[in-house]
Amino acid sequence: MHVEEKAANWFKETQKGYIRIAVLILLSKMPHHGYEIMKAVEERTSGFWRPTAGGIYPILQDLESLGYIEGEWEYQKKRKRKIYNLTETGKIVLERTLAKESQLANTMTDLFKEYMKDVLDVELRQTQIPTPNLFAMFFEERKEKPEDTTKILKNKRAQIEHMIKVMQKERSQINKRLAQLEKPNGQEKTKRNAQGEI
Repeated sequence: MHVEEKAANWFKETQKGYIRIAVLILLSKMPHHGYEIMKAVEERTSGFWRPTAGGIYPILQDLESLGYIEGEWEYQKKRKRKIYNLTETGKIVLERTLAKESQLANTMTDLFKEYMKDVLDVELRQTQIPTPNLFAMFFEERKEKPEDTTKILKNKRAQIEHMIKVMQKERSQINKRLAQLEKPNGQEKTKRNAQGEI
């Protein structure tokens, strides 16, 4: 199996864990049926994450069997749909999971900062690397309309472009530092060659 394929499979497995948390967050706000959950995830991630029925319903069944959610069949417009609610156990699991996720995000941010400082010899200001919150989009109330997605994506693009500029500046500083560190060795080598040493 190719490395890219392995990475893609690993990411799919990671997504399964994230979708479980996203489902619990959405159900903590109000009851939903499966299709509503799929649409909510797609809308809140601006279309980057599109869970399928084949992906979401087994997760709902699993969460229900664990007692984290409970479903009740209802008829809506002559259609039978299962509406899911978060249970008290589910609330406790969600709270503890989000606390762990926050600790993990802080740890990963600290490790990245240490790497930049210790390995690359770059000091990063606190504002340059905010601690990520992977689930913030699921807590926010949806005020924008679907047509506002373009504005949201443009804002995200602007943020990424800003980060790229910051990282390019940091890379430039690293290159200058490397050039300084490698310069004495180069001068010494040139001096030896001039004296006839090999």
